[in-house]
Amino acid sequence: MALDVPASSSDATERVEEAVEERVADQSPWAAQAGGAGARDAHRAGGTRVVSSTISVRQRLREIWLSRELLTYLVRTEIKVKYKNSVLGLIWSMVAPAMTLIIYWFVFGLVLKNGIPNFVIYLFAGLLLWNLFQFGVMSGTGVVVNNAGIVKKVSFPREILALAAVGSACVFFFFQAIVMVIFMIVLHHGPDWSYLPALFLALVTGIVLAGAIAVLLSAINVYLRDTQHLIEVVLTAWFWACPIVYSFWLQIHPRLGPRGLSWIYFLNPMVPLVLTFQRCIYADTVVSINHVPGQQLLPPNGMLWYVGLDLGVLFLSTILFLVALAVFGRLEGNFAEEL
Repeated sequence: MALDVPASSSDATERVEEAVEERVADQSPWAAQAGGAGARDAHRAGGTRVVSSTISVRQRLREIWLSRELLTYLVRTEIKVKYKNSVLGLIWSMVAPAMTLIIYWFVFGLVLKNGIPNFVIYLFAGLLLWNLFQFGVMSGTGVVVNNAGIVKKVSFPREILALAAVGSACVFFFFQAIVMVIFMIVLHHGPDWSYLPALFLALVTGIVLAGAIAVLLSAINVYLRDTQHLIEVVLTAWFWACPIVYSFWLQIHPRLGPRGLSWIYFLNPMVPLVLTFQRCIYADTVVSINHVPGQQLLPPNGMLWYVGLDLGVLFLSTILFLVALAVFGRLEGNFAEEL
């Protein structure tokens, strides 16, 4: 599932290497921290480059900003490589989630008959953000190992490899959103436009969270290769811990709410984000389920409740991102030897 530049795709790899070399040249503080001219000479000679762990998080953020054109280029390259020699190309990014959605709708909407009106919209509202998060984390975890040739040859802020994976997930999110809009038009189901700012906040928060985890795990995976396989299992369990195929207010709140334990469920940072997407896109908080009217499907709280939770997750995600950069810096020095 990871988006990578395969070893057999020499043209794509060479293009990435050339782009990295062109954009980070000798003026990059990475070259100075890595030993000045001696390190650059070693790089040109194809030798091992030792990266200093003394580069501050602030400097790393600055380097990421200065390398934003390279980040954009890597996103485009990963998407092109993924759909290389594919007849349908990017259309697969819309067909695949549509087929997955139909399967979930058939199982939970028809076979198990949960009775939620327009369940396909309710389901897609949660899956839309989850797919972005899952794809970004899974592909970002293995991206440094998958691009070992570039990492060992070229001096550049390697964090952008993981961030490029999350960027690719954002592109796929856009195409999946088109599929969702089509479903909503066909079913004549409109969103709650007043919650659009909250949805945008949840989207940004989900991207920051995915980027933080991807950067952290991409560095750890260089030393512990089982990380890439373990995260697949963790994400599967994480999915079912989110109110995507079931309702938080119908299934979870009655069990935890009376005991004052709902906060435990909200320790999952994806829960507020998924609920925000559902509140904006599905919109209907009270519905008729199995011919029983007046059923509360989504939390009856106002926008400030959703925004407050999302801001809390955004704050923690930002802290995690800074910690991930610091950990990445500590582990980066021996990447060449491990790869």
